Amino acid sequence: MTKMIQCISPVDGSIYAERPALPLAEAEAAVARARAAQKDWAALPLATRIEKVKAGVEALNGMKDRIVEELAWQMGRPTRFGGEFGGVNDRTTYISEIAAEALAPMVVEASDRFERRIERAPVGVVFVLAPWNYPYLTAINTIVPALIAGNSVVLKHASQTLLVGERLAEALHMGGVPADVFQNVVLDHDTTEALIAARAFNFINFTGSVAGGAAMERAAAGTFTGLGLELGGKDPGYVAADADLDAAVDSLMDGAMFNAGQCCCGIERIYVHESLYGAFVEKAVAWVKTLKLGSPFDSGSTLGPMANARFAAVVRAQTAEAVAEGATPLIDPALFPADDGGAYLAPQVLTGVTHQMRVMREESFGPVVGIMPVKDDAEAISLMNDSPYGLTASIWTASAGRAAEIGNQLDTGTVFMNRCDYLDPALCWTGCKDTGRGGSLSVLGFHAVTRPKSYHLKKVTK
Repeated sequence: MTKMIQCISPVDGSIYAERPALPLAEAEAAVARARAAQKDWAALPLATRIEKVKAGVEALNGMKDRIVEELAWQMGRPTRFGGEFGGVNDRTTYISEIAAEALAPMVVEASDRFERRIERAPVGVVFVLAPWNYPYLTAINTIVPALIAGNSVVLKHASQTLLVGERLAEALHMGGVPADVFQNVVLDHDTTEALIAARAFNFINFTGSVAGGAAMERAAAGTFTGLGLELGGKDPGYVAADADLDAAVDSLMDGAMFNAGQCCCGIERIYVHESLYGAFVEKAVAWVKTLKLGSPFDSGSTLGPMANARFAAVVRAQTAEAVAEGATPLIDPALFPADDGGAYLAPQVLTGVTHQMRVMREESFGPVVGIMPVKDDAEAISLMNDSPYGLTASIWTASAGRAAEIGNQLDTGTVFMNRCDYLDPALCWTGCKDTGRGGSLSVLGFHAVTRPKSYHLKKVTK
């Protein structure tokens, strides 16, 4: 019996889309086609591959109205925010611009006796397992460099955003990327794990939960397949004594609440120097009260439903436990009448929190944030590091030197000063601890989807 993969819309709980999962034999055939097509794709000039990938992204932009509406139905983001096209375009442009340099041979010697160089060869077939929270941006991070470098790509998108993979395939094929070189597939967990265990792929990029990352590692055990894993996060913000208070409030609260808190590098805990703590909390509460929770199709909504009622249930449970353990909730849910006890969830700000509470240690991935006072930088550093995760940390200070000094002591993938919740395509997107391993974007993103290949050419026989 064919298994159906469904997207349950958070807007109204209806089945918005469903597709049959590929049986294992058909999935194996799809990967075989990807492998067969890869060599001819890699043989094309780099400029041609870049041209086709960029044309595909341009075609994606032509679908904007349809895509924005589909995103609202699939994962609840308000249509007023217009999708993810700014980031998709910026990252594609930057990755394309650095491709020639990133993939250029490292020439050790070019003499009349020897040619010695290290080239970057495509790994072969790249498997991308993309998440639902930023379904285009996160996918593009690996798809674009993988295709430009000469790989074929097989994409399995999250069930919550079933249509995203179809749109990406449609657009890239319109741009000239061959159908077998980029394929969107719908798979269940068993088939996915069977393909990985059978060495179907040469590199796997997974963005999702820690448990999901562990499942990827188990499936790939003994295959020596490269893995890139971006997993959980509990990203902190620190407001130092010399910070611009209003700017810190505006950015950190946006980082905590945008996309209903469902951001990989969203702010989930905030530490404020005791001299600014009272003012920060007061302004933060006022900021949150300006949000409007409602239908993502309502032009006034700044906060839509969470992507699934079960995700909202996790946030509600963490919040209720924290309050039972002594935390103080500062937002009256009655201010957000659209909160239905399901996917629509009122935002919350908590004080009186401690690191013994789940809401300050486990990933929430929703519109709740805890705020704690600290006496100095050392205490802030200790608390920021007191986490199983390490994706980003946001430091608010007037001194770049101070930010760098603090950042040097943090166990994190990215250190921000006076900003948060942002990906710079020129910098490696990476994490440590339970956040995962590997990196995308920047020159190093090309290294993830290529392998070094050495040439030692002796031109003489003596």
